[in-house]
Amino acid sequence: MALQGSPSLGILELDEGLLPDSPCRVPRTGSLVDPATFGRAIITEMVEGALAETVIRGDRPLEGACVTAARRLVERGAGMISADCGFFIRHQAAVSAAVNVPVAMSSLILIPTLLRQIAPAQKLAVITADSRHCSEDLFGIANAADRARVVVGGIEKGEYVRNALARPFVRTSVDQIEQEVAACVEELRANYPEIGILLFECTGFQCVADRLRRKTGLPIYDITDLCRLTLAAIGGPALS
Repeated sequence: MALQGSPSLGILELDEGLLPDSPCRVPRTGSLVDPATFGRAIITEMVEGALAETVIRGDRPLEGACVTAARRLVERGAGMISADCGFFIRHQAAVSAAVNVPVAMSSLILIPTLLRQIAPAQKLAVITADSRHCSEDLFGIANAADRARVVVGGIEKGEYVRNALARPFVRTSVDQIEQEVAACVEELRANYPEIGILLFECTGFQCVADRLRRKTGLPIYDITDLCRLTLAAIGGPALS
């Protein structure tokens, strides 16, 4: 149940190619679009032209469309703006400049803070849907030594990404997502045993975060952690 009077969480959505009469998908428990995750209402606006491949590659200007959708969300009562793909971070500056509510478009904005949580000899691993496009310019860190402490692994060759790029969108099972993300983490840790913390770029990975925390023994952050922190700061604490 959402708390009465609490600011809503506004989410910028990808264009998943669904037809107007397509049945609504039930949100996965604990996901970004599950109201129970935050104890408050969720409102969404699709960003025109924001196909998954377009947002991931960053090969088409979407600032205007993101700003338009974000402003609509604020008009509808959003007290915070987020997005359902971590690669929307490319439009973080444009959206935050256009609205008068906190904006957290991607878990990637946590990178500078998370680096300070771990020892200087340790690394932060970013687990992303597509490592080919998760480049250093998205990390928000200028210091070369800090950049060297961030390693990236992706699952771009797996079923999850193929399904996400399908038209219409195809939902991947939680077990399949866990298998692909766990394999990515295992490979990264073999190459970089000094990894001390994991950050999930992809909003679809949240459903396996708890499983992988138990499996890896590592702290894992995702977009829902960032949204909880921000929502707690603007009033109307989430349900316990």
